Amino acid sequence: MNEHNNLSNAAAVAQFRFALIAPVIQDLFPDVSKTAYYKRVTEKPLILPDGTTKVYDYKTVEKWVSQYRLGGIDALMPKDRVDKGTSRALSDTAIEEIYHLKENFPRLNATQIHQKLIADSFIPASVSVDAVQRFIKHNDLKSARNPNVRDRKAFEEDMFGKMWQADTCYLPHITEDGHCRRVYCVMIIDDHSRLLVGGQLFYNDNAANFQKVLKDAIATYGIPDKLYVDNGSPYSNQQLSMICGAVGTVLLHTRVRDGASKAKVERHFRTLKERWLYTLDIERISSLAEFNSLLKDYMRSYNTTFHTGIDCTPFTRYQYTKSHVRCPASRDWLNECFLNRISRKVNKDSTVSINKNSFDVPMQFISMKVDIRYQPNDMDSAFILYDGKHFPLLRTDKNANCHTKRNNAPSIDYSKMGGPSNV
Repeated sequence: MNEHNNLSNAAAVAQFRFALIAPVIQDLFPDVSKTAYYKRVTEKPLILPDGTTKVYDYKTVEKWVSQYRLGGIDALMPKDRVDKGTSRALSDTAIEEIYHLKENFPRLNATQIHQKLIADSFIPASVSVDAVQRFIKHNDLKSARNPNVRDRKAFEEDMFGKMWQADTCYLPHITEDGHCRRVYCVMIIDDHSRLLVGGQLFYNDNAANFQKVLKDAIATYGIPDKLYVDNGSPYSNQQLSMICGAVGTVLLHTRVRDGASKAKVERHFRTLKERWLYTLDIERISSLAEFNSLLKDYMRSYNTTFHTGIDCTPFTRYQYTKSHVRCPASRDWLNECFLNRISRKVNKDSTVSINKNSFDVPMQFISMKVDIRYQPNDMDSAFILYDGKHFPLLRTDKNANCHTKRNNAPSIDYSKMGGPSNV
């Protein structure tokens, strides 16, 4: 668990740094020079992922650009633990409870909320009231108004690929091979053109499935500048942060309990149901593959149908500004960017444990902390990345290992066992 938290915090810091340098990487900064941009963004203290503030010298940001260009998102990760000796004060569940309390009891102050969080076991007693006060202050919850009432304005990017919005929608159950299962629709829409760039149906709503849809979308349409998602577990995790940093996309999240700010993808789900889902005879659909085939037909139709909001078809609008989008360097490069990563300390028996499964690793890594990469849902592809080389992992076969000859196995003189020799 500690290793998981360490990677999560390091990924958050790397994503924070990448978001700061992204305008330079993407050549979108509005200032007269890169140095002018660095100086402008460091004029005031910056809020770090853990809620603290820090003043940076502009040369530090300039250094991050060089590090990213040399080593990618990994180079932006802190070398040491960013939370050494401390723990994250407020968990995601505690934050959601703060919003819930302010929504239902808007006149509660920070001290009362702090006491309520402890009483209901959302936070331990060791968390100070200051942590709650800072969160309320930084998120504009001090007033007695409903915290869910946001100052919203209609917005639209001016080119294809400047921002994609993504979300998951629950669809009806279908029966396949005698099993009735819920279907989830993952969809990605371009903010400017309204083009559906990615979409697929799954039996599970998880991070690996969203990453698959995103990877296919990038392979087809190029790399977006920004990705706008909510705080659900498929969209808010260190793996997605690292993937976005690797391809050069800024990952943006809505405020907690404010998924409606992704208006375009939310509105599209209503269109999907009205134009397509409600016209289907769900009981006649016998497999997820069949359901996905129908979804692909709908997406092609939607992308080539007149859209009143943009006064043309999404595909036509996409054609006007598609040259803005950056293309992946290669398919192999894209595959490498979408590898998930975890760190593990190798056991004395030359194994590591991943999701309660044991894997053999080369003996030279015993007692070392190693960086492991793998394709989601395919642990057979896992390998250790060390000095730029790949060292494959193998699932531990204890029976086979029992018969493996070891170079350092001590020899046994059976003549000295079981009493005197009969010779």
